[in-house]
Amino acid sequence: MLVENLSVPADPRVWREACTLRRSGYEVSVICPKGETRDQESYACIEDIHIYRYRLPSTSNALSGYIKEYCVAMLKTFLLSLKVLVHHGFDVIHAANPPDIFFVIGLFYRLLGKRYIFDQHDLAPEMFHVRFQQRMKPLYKLLLFLERCSYSTAQVVITTNSSQKRQALGRGGCVPAKVFIVRNGPDVARFVPSVQESTLKQERRYLLAYIGVMGIQDGIEYALLALDELVHKRGRQDIALVLMGDGDQLMTLKTLTQQLQLDEHVNFRGWVAFADMVRYLTVADIGLSPDPSNELNDQSTMLKTMEYMAMGKPVVAFDLPETRFSAQEAALYATPNSVDEFANHIETLLDNEELRHTMGTFGRKRVEEELCWDHTKYHLLLAYQALFPDRIASQTESNDTIVPPIPILQQ
Repeated sequence: MLVENLSVPADPRVWREACTLRRSGYEVSVICPKGETRDQESYACIEDIHIYRYRLPSTSNALSGYIKEYCVAMLKTFLLSLKVLVHHGFDVIHAANPPDIFFVIGLFYRLLGKRYIFDQHDLAPEMFHVRFQQRMKPLYKLLLFLERCSYSTAQVVITTNSSQKRQALGRGGCVPAKVFIVRNGPDVARFVPSVQESTLKQERRYLLAYIGVMGIQDGIEYALLALDELVHKRGRQDIALVLMGDGDQLMTLKTLTQQLQLDEHVNFRGWVAFADMVRYLTVADIGLSPDPSNELNDQSTMLKTMEYMAMGKPVVAFDLPETRFSAQEAALYATPNSVDEFANHIETLLDNEELRHTMGTFGRKRVEEELCWDHTKYHLLLAYQALFPDRIASQTESNDTIVPPIPILQQ
């Protein structure tokens, strides 16, 4: 498994996939970058999964920084793949994006008879448009080309939702049988409320929570602006906001917090251990998904939304297609990018404890019954079965059960 934009096991999706495959009898190795504050070892074996890590250069948000980063990642990933080939061997290269560059490694190993899976976490061309505000159109066209190469090199394509699948079938030219939806379902067994710690609310009555990456596409400034509306314009001094995560917008967000005079209401925690995240979500009253409407987010599934739901918390979000599919009645939806409506929905929930409970209960049930990884993982195993139909047929003739019955989830 190849991943470039997060370390492992910090990347929750890649780690769940790796663990599922290992428990299903596959030998799994992962190649990824080292984290800045975690996952520092060059090699680790965790849960019988081999993890090889490399150091990425420090980069800025400039385009030249991304190009340097991706070139280093490509070279080091390829060299480590040779090491894995010698020490462990493998039959499949399973590459996660972004970026859409690992098809080059896939092409090399296809010459050696290996299979290639393109696991599309995000639509890289749309991400480029959002981050660079539709500048540098030739580079956008290059990203479309790299995406098409990734689609065509892969024997199997994995997407996180039906919106991305439509792109794979449309501009990617993939046949339907080649594309599998493997949703970002949380591991619901891990999301168990802990002991209530009121001190985590920063001496306020209510706590709002955000977890996840803090990039330009994630819209955390909308959460801060909504908090400003509630605190300074509506006089709500009973609200605190905890932000758990990090990203290239962190310093910009801290500056905005100071400018809005919200320092006493906002707690930047950075990346926290899973147990600490559960502690905060246990006492939180509302989970925030402030991702704005744009060409990327309108086609993305937000894992944080389902993590709030798994903890039985109501959600306030902008009305994006995939967010509405995931949360349904567990969220209140503001008109996309409207700060006033976002603040209105937060206030509605704060003032109605019964509604918070009803929505939280619905969300937890939806995760348990349809969205959690225990249901989603079978689609991952089906994708692998598609790579080895002859082997699967042989095992089936021996009465081996490969995949248990799969719950039907409306795609």
